[in-house]
Amino acid sequence: MNAERVTQELRGVLAGAGLSGSFLVRDLFTGEEIGIDPDVEFPVASLVKVPLAVAVLDRIHDGRLDGAAVIDVEPGRIASPGPVGLSRFRHPARIAIDDLLYLSTALSDSVAADALFALVPPAEVNQTLRDAGISGIAVRNPLRDLVETPAEQFDPGDVHLAHSLAIGSRTAGRGHPIPQLDVSRANSGSARAFVDLLEALWVPVRLPSGVAAPLRSLMAHNVMRHRLAPDFSSDASKWSSKTGTLLNLRHEAGVVEHDDGGTFAIAALTESKVPAATQPAAEALMSQVARTLHDHLRAQ
Repeated sequence: MNAERVTQELRGVLAGAGLSGSFLVRDLFTGEEIGIDPDVEFPVASLVKVPLAVAVLDRIHDGRLDGAAVIDVEPGRIASPGPVGLSRFRHPARIAIDDLLYLSTALSDSVAADALFALVPPAEVNQTLRDAGISGIAVRNPLRDLVETPAEQFDPGDVHLAHSLAIGSRTAGRGHPIPQLDVSRANSGSARAFVDLLEALWVPVRLPSGVAAPLRSLMAHNVMRHRLAPDFSSDASKWSSKTGTLLNLRHEAGVVEHDDGGTFAIAALTESKVPAATQPAAEALMSQVARTLHDHLRAQ
């Protein structure tokens, strides 16, 4: 089956489940790739913690920051606590920059990320990416802005109403009345942009190895393993990634390294038309689509 037929069939599978998305799989040794709308721009939610980590590690690498320096983090910096991390703390904490990087990247701790954004603001993160020749990712906002959505205004039993608003309000130009879902106001990027960033981390020509290697390690220790990991982790492969979730958006970007030497960068950015906060079937399907693309490319 040729690539066009594969992608056409997968589009139908996604549409049948109420999903659309931007997917790209790239062989990091040959440069060959296969994707579904890989250049469509999405709000990236917590995927922004990867370029943030690049910028922080770049400053540690050249001495502008000391990874052992301790930062005071006060409780209550984010009003709606996440499932893990510093937003659940009830008392002030003193944490080293290196450890904030671990919390932000491996645990997706948004309070830790905002403590890092206080050191390296969005404009400086963008400049670091540009200096490395990485384009297509726009970093505009700290993470606290992500929890000021309509979902936080509803009781838990009514959160589907926020998802209905998210689903039904996008404009043709990918604008949205919810600023976190508007690609001109949110942190944004495409599958291609994130695959380019992953390639820069796994083939460190544009980024120093002193930046790329620590970030690869952080992504290898990502504790969020419910999305693409089930299809890419095995005794014969290693999966390193970062997830992103916001209202009806579910994303993951990562690299699978096979024991036979094959290494593939994968980005899956998806948008659901189903007004529900918990959608395990959508998680499984986006993983299956990414795996099908990977398997087709690997078989070539």
